[in-house]
Amino acid sequence: MSLFAIADLHLSLGEDKPMDIFAGWDNYVERLTKNWNTLVTDDDTVMIAGDISWAMKLEQTYTDFKYIDDLPGKKIFLKGNHDYWWGTKSKIEKFLDNNKLNSINILFNNTYVCDNKAICGTRGWFLENESDADVKVLNREVGRLEMSISEAEKTGLEPVVFLHYPPVYCNT
Repeated sequence: MSLFAIADLHLSLGEDKPMDIFAGWDNYVERLTKNWNTLVTDDDTVMIAGDISWAMKLEQTYTDFKYIDDLPGKKIFLKGNHDYWWGTKSKIEKFLDNNKLNSINILFNNTYVCDNKAICGTRGWFLENESDADVKVLNREVGRLEMSISEAEKTGLEPVVFLHYPPVYCNT
């Protein structure tokens, strides 16, 4: 059993927002499929740390989620800044259940056990905040991270933290 991590898939299989208009994104879905199928087995877990689908509403994510669900392994979704479709955890879980997308779980104020590790995390936010709104979002994300780590500690396993935003950048 292995744990893999990837982010920024920016899938738009059911929407008209192709990423291959950008340099380096040519045939990215085909390359992702080939590499995923080469590396990941059904016994593995893949953390998808945000920016999963360009869909604006949860109902529009089905084609992207079905694509991911059909790939090998168990998947854990973490919210990214472009996941505009993200609602409450219960609404997403109901959508996954109703659509029989059984290999996908949502990481949101909780933790998942993977082998001998406790997987936890949150989206995060910019550390260099210039507005009160950014400070508010950062503080909310800190609280979510604390909840997720607290849940991980209850397992007695080593926490492994994932963030969509890097914990440091710029001149730090």
